[in-house]
Amino acid sequence: MLVDSHCHIDFAEPHQRHGLIERARAAGVRTMLTIGTAAEDLDEVVAIAESDPDIWATVGIHPHETAATPDSVIDLLGALAAKPKVVGIGETGLDYHYDHSPRDRQAQCFHAQCRVAREAGLPLIVHSRMADADTVSILKEEGMSVGVIHCFSTSRVLSEPALALGFYISISGIVTFKNADDLRGIVEEIPLDRLLIETDAPYLAPVPLRGKTNEPAFIVHTAAKVAELKGVSVAEIGRITSDNFFRLFTKARRPAPR
Repeated sequence: MLVDSHCHIDFAEPHQRHGLIERARAAGVRTMLTIGTAAEDLDEVVAIAESDPDIWATVGIHPHETAATPDSVIDLLGALAAKPKVVGIGETGLDYHYDHSPRDRQAQCFHAQCRVAREAGLPLIVHSRMADADTVSILKEEGMSVGVIHCFSTSRVLSEPALALGFYISISGIVTFKNADDLRGIVEEIPLDRLLIETDAPYLAPVPLRGKTNEPAFIVHTAAKVAELKGVSVAEIGRITSDNFFRLFTKARRPAPR
């Protein structure tokens, strides 16, 4: 069994979603976590999870969206977190690469979502791009110890403090890219019991499908590369990362064996 611990099913057109989910199941992906990123999409994200026993949801405001998001929306995340199919808060964090929102507003919303996660007793899903030191600083200031650094692709400046805090590290299709040698070296060092895998679909399709629209079924290629780096079988990576997912996202129920 494989788990896609971070994807955006709501980004697909409604008529495309059934096929996307069925292709994932055919590839051995039994569980998917669809991620909330913007105020106007949160209800739809939750509805997608509620429509399928093997799909779970998170609610959050992506750093790109923070400039256009009033504080009242952040306050509503706690109410959404009480829904049975909502298992985490985020994705939240900092993105200094695009700077679509002012950095101080990104930080303000990141702090606020840390507090929502703590109060709800749910894991935090963290986005960090070109902001590793500030990301770590905020996590420490907020006393965060339960969550995941999603789509990790940077450096030990982020991975080592995050692991020390208790976070999991999630690896995307970037690990298959030709120029990702530094990332592959770090993946070799990440403890197996802190490792997750994800697609971040529809983005970042792995080799040999790079350039295509990514989808949860494609996680098999990321799993294969991670298995190679860790010196274990793909089946073992599937088992380990699935166990890790259900340990972190404790509200999620493991699918029944087939």
